[in-house]
Amino acid sequence: MTLHMNQTEFLRKSFQELYGTLPRIFRAPGRVNLIGEHTDYNDGFVMPVAIDLSTWIGISVRPDSIIRTHSFNFKETVEIDLNSVPAHPKKHWSDYVHGVAVVLLQSGYHLKGADLLIKGEVPIGSGLSSSAAIEVATALALLANSGHEVERVHLAKLCQRAENEFVGMRCGIMDQFISCCAKEDRALILDCRSLSYNLLPMQSEIRLVICNTMVNHELASGEYNKRRAECEEAVHRLQKVLPGIRALRDLSLQDLETHRGLLPDVTYKRALHVVTENQRVLDAAEALERKDPKTFGRLMYNSHQSLKENYEVSCRELDILVELAREVDGVFGSRMTGGGFGGCTITLLEASQIVEFQEAIAPRYQRATGLHPEIYACTAATGAEELTSL
Repeated sequence: MTLHMNQTEFLRKSFQELYGTLPRIFRAPGRVNLIGEHTDYNDGFVMPVAIDLSTWIGISVRPDSIIRTHSFNFKETVEIDLNSVPAHPKKHWSDYVHGVAVVLLQSGYHLKGADLLIKGEVPIGSGLSSSAAIEVATALALLANSGHEVERVHLAKLCQRAENEFVGMRCGIMDQFISCCAKEDRALILDCRSLSYNLLPMQSEIRLVICNTMVNHELASGEYNKRRAECEEAVHRLQKVLPGIRALRDLSLQDLETHRGLLPDVTYKRALHVVTENQRVLDAAEALERKDPKTFGRLMYNSHQSLKENYEVSCRELDILVELAREVDGVFGSRMTGGGFGGCTITLLEASQIVEFQEAIAPRYQRATGLHPEIYACTAATGAEELTSL
């Protein structure tokens, strides 16, 4: 709460200096996915938690139709007119803001003009979903500024649509959903087809540690869309003999193996990852419920291996961090998290071993790669909200 209060007051002061008025303050968290990678856009299961790093937005109403946005991180100000919104992205950070505004207007929400100040804590390109955090915070702020209240699952859908249709990233709904619906000290298992979800308790004696490789390979966005297309190809080919399937979510491992001959080798490997990863998520949920971190950790390692070998979205730096984690006492499991080709790993370990883990991993990773990783323990945080001064 102290952190939130400090950020709120900082943003309030900065906003007043920039715009000469006091703002309302909103925040939306980034996320880390415990298990269930590249399953969300296949109608599958995922298990994310929100982290205590957020995108913060100050907003105040304007008397005209202009949305003026200043980024604290990029030191830039951009404007759009709500009466003539852009039709296409500029490949710029402002696309996430403007895309949300466009989708809200298209969905029938009248928006008032606004001044915005954005400050992001979620590292960009780290696989911790800075994009969903800015989308959700922007949507919440613009809607509140215009007198609208929107149910959280619908809010997540609107933000996903902004990223899919305006920004051009064909992401699933996981990132926006957890940013909207997370609860403190809880993981969330989400059925990405029905959008039904359950909250799962995180043991107090267990911690999550994020390790940032400090690399962000340019392959990520293009390869992400390519993987999605490969999954769709698998479904299309298998529908000839399994007409009831709509997505890889509907495929059993037995079905996949029986009809393997219909798929090119690469397409088969992509489908194999998704099918087995979905089962790992369900098994991991059971492990959490019965407070079995050893089983959960084993599933994390298996997930990483499949992402490396079958989905081919890992990279040398991610693999090194996972292997280094195996060598530290008190670690239950580790895996890459996010889209891949860089970004972060997530490690499950005993709370008492955090310092030892940090002291062991950082120098070993630096010797292996020449890079100094960012390592931080995180807690399962609450979802997007408006902040008020205490």
